[in-house]
Amino acid sequence: MLKTIAFTDITLREEAHRIDNALSFKEKIEIAKQLDKLQVDAIEFAPLQDEKADTLLIKTVAALVRQSAVALPIALTQESIAASWEAIRHAAHPRLVVSVPTSPIQMAYTCQKKAPAVLDMLSQLVAQAKAVCPEVEFAAEDASRSELPFLAAAISAAIEAGASVITVCDTAGVFLPEECRAFVQTLYAQVPALSKVTLYVQCANTLGMAAACAIEAIQAGAAGVKASASQGCFAILSDMANVIRHRGDSLGLCCRLKFTEMQRIAGQIAWITQTRRAESTPFENGANNAVPQISFDKHDTLEAVIKGIRQLGYDLSEEDNIKVYEAFCLVAQKKSIGAKELDAIIASTALQVPPTYKLNSYVINSGNVISASANIQMEKNGQPVSGICVGDGPIDAAFLAIEQIAGRHYELDDFQIQAVTEGREAMGSALVRLRSGGKLYSGRGISTDIIGASVHAYLNAINKIVYEEAANA
Repeated sequence: MLKTIAFTDITLREEAHRIDNALSFKEKIEIAKQLDKLQVDAIEFAPLQDEKADTLLIKTVAALVRQSAVALPIALTQESIAASWEAIRHAAHPRLVVSVPTSPIQMAYTCQKKAPAVLDMLSQLVAQAKAVCPEVEFAAEDASRSELPFLAAAISAAIEAGASVITVCDTAGVFLPEECRAFVQTLYAQVPALSKVTLYVQCANTLGMAAACAIEAIQAGAAGVKASASQGCFAILSDMANVIRHRGDSLGLCCRLKFTEMQRIAGQIAWITQTRRAESTPFENGANNAVPQISFDKHDTLEAVIKGIRQLGYDLSEEDNIKVYEAFCLVAQKKSIGAKELDAIIASTALQVPPTYKLNSYVINSGNVISASANIQMEKNGQPVSGICVGDGPIDAAFLAIEQIAGRHYELDDFQIQAVTEGREAMGSALVRLRSGGKLYSGRGISTDIIGASVHAYLNAINKIVYEEAANA
C-alpha cells in the first residue's frame, strides 16, 4: 500500500517577506486559486502584519479555496490568536500555526526567553489556538540546531496541548540527506506521541539538497513536506512532485497533487512571483508543452477569448474577463494573439489592483533636435486629469507627467523592457518597480508600443501604492 504524502505550499508566506516584488491583491488570490486547483493539502500565509488588509486577503481566499486547508501562523500573543482565527474561520479547512524557535540561539534572540519559559508559552498558545480552531500546527523553527531533549519536550508539550500537525524546520539548511533521515528517526524514537499526529518537514535549500533531505525524512516516517511552488529558499514543489510521479511506486509513495496540472501551474506561479518577470513568460523552460495552442485575431468574440482564458487555467470574474477582452481588442487590432500574448494581457489587467488611475491617452514628442515631451490624459477615480512634462527621453517624460498628475515623486528602483514575442509586431512587456515607504511595488504593462507598455507598468505600480496606502489608512 502506498503512503500518501501531504504538501503545504509556502509560496504566499515567503513572498510576504520579500521587499523586491510586492504582489498585488489579485495576484495573491490567483496564486491561491491555482494552488487549490493543484490540490495541495494546505496553503500557508504569513502572519497578519497589516491586520485590515491581510484579513481581507485571507477571508477572500478562505471563501474561494475548497480543496486545500488555509494555514495561518499566529504572532506569539493571545490577541493574535483571536485576530488570526477571525481571518480563517470561514475556510473549509482552517489551520492555525504556532511557530516557535527551539534552538538556544533563536530562543534567546527571538523570544528573549529561556527554555522553561518557552515551553510554558508554547503549551499555552497551542491550547488557546485549539480552543477556537479544530486543527492546530506546531512548527519548531530551527529544529535542526536544537538540543534534542528540549526539542522532544517541546513537541510532546505541543501534542499534549492539542496540536495535530508538527513541523520540524531545518531553517538554516544544515542537514545532509542522511542526517535528515537520522534526525527524523530519532524524533520518532524520543517522542512516541509523534506516531499519532502528522509530521511535516521544512527543508531549506542552502546546500541544494532540500528535495533529497525531504525524501529521506519521508522514508524515515515523516508524512508531509512544506515546499514552495516558486523558486525560493526551500524545497520546490514541482521537484517533490516529480520524484513521487516517477519514483513513487518504488519508494512506496503517492500524493494528492494533480501531476497533469503541475507544469502549467508551477510555470504561472513562478512567472507571477519572479523578480525579473519581464524577461520571461510562463511558457519558458518547456512549460509551453503543457499549454494549448490557441490563436485569436481582431474578429474573435468575448466568448471565444473567455474560452481561451479558461484553457490557460484562469478562472476570472465576469468583470476581469471584460477587462482582459478590452485589452485584447486593442492589441488584436495590430497583431494576432497566441498563448504568450493572452497570458501577458491577463497578467497586466486582471491580476492588478482596482485602478485609482486609468490611462486614456498619451502623446509623445521626441527627436534628435528637440527635448522629449509627454502629454498624458488619465482618469483619477473617474475624473479626467492630465499632465505635460519634458524629460531626458520619451519614457522619462511620460513618467514625469504621471508624477505631475499624482502630485508626488516616486523613486524608480528598476525598469525593464522585454519583447514577449518575436517579429516586427512583437508585443512589448515592461516591468517597473517603485520604492515608497521603504517597500518596493512592482507594476507590469504590455503593448505593441513599448512606451505604452512602460506607461501602463508605471501606472500599475502607482495603483498598488495608492491601494495599499488606502487600506492601511
